[in-house]
Amino acid sequence: MVVDTHGDRLGFVAGFEGPCVRIRPVAGGRGWDADPVRVRPATEAERLAALGERNHALNLASGRRWLG
Repeated sequence: MVVDTHGDRLGFVAGFEGPCVRIRPVAGGRGWDADPVRVRPATEAERLAALGERNHALNLASGRRWLG
């Protein structure tokens, strides 16, 4: 998991497109190209927060709700 510091967005590296890094969002959706100079590994806290948001989005999409 990486952070694109240009837009402060988190995602997974999906590949490379010319001089750019192709990143796809953690919760799904449209990917984007990022300048490799502006991409860094996500911290543990950023990864955990993103996975929580992803799980929440998936639960909403499936009609499930967290009752805890």
